[in-house]
Amino acid sequence: MVNLIIFDLDGTLLNTIADLANSANYALRANGFPTHPLEAYRQFVGNGLSKLLERALPEGEKTEANILRLRASFMPYYREHDTEHSAPYPGVGELLRRLQELNVALAVASNKYHAATCKLVAHYFPKIRFVKVLGQREGIAPKPDPAIVYEILAAAAVDRRKTLYVGDSNVDMQTALNSGVAACGVTWGFRPRTELEAFNPTYMVDRAEEILNFELRKASSRTP
Repeated sequence: MVNLIIFDLDGTLLNTIADLANSANYALRANGFPTHPLEAYRQFVGNGLSKLLERALPEGEKTEANILRLRASFMPYYREHDTEHSAPYPGVGELLRRLQELNVALAVASNKYHAATCKLVAHYFPKIRFVKVLGQREGIAPKPDPAIVYEILAAAAVDRRKTLYVGDSNVDMQTALNSGVAACGVTWGFRPRTELEAFNPTYMVDRAEEILNFELRKASSRTP
């Protein structure tokens, strides 16, 4: 029985790749570095903003100083353009609505920086009641460290054996393993199916509505 579902954000709930790529390319151009095609960013994302920018920098230029320069250009630009091309994946909004009707607790655990995570979730899913929406925060280890999942488990008061973690990347599958929760890989995101299958997740789904076929909690009270 699944009482709690924790979702990754980028590549799982939202297709954000164009806005991330455009913002990173803006920061690269502003600082005199070459840019990348959108498809390249599918491999750059997943480990937080600093790692994305490090991967985008040319070899020999991946210094802390350059990453900080890019962050200073990226963040104000992304704040202005983060909903320009981004959108929920097909079926995701309806999935969340149905899960909420079934009284399944919902949460978001992202390596996107926290302010942007909260903003995008509130913008695209204003009627969904999430137990926790957490992005990457100073002093908290990013995924695949299990800290963010443990924080959500405590807030939801749900046993990890009744929890499902849903994501689109190797980082997400490793996060589930590290946290001791069941994993569900989604094939519509940024990374190829083979990357997810290498971690032997409990479930693999090609469409959002397939998650409704799992054994989901329907009771009105949560049982740890």
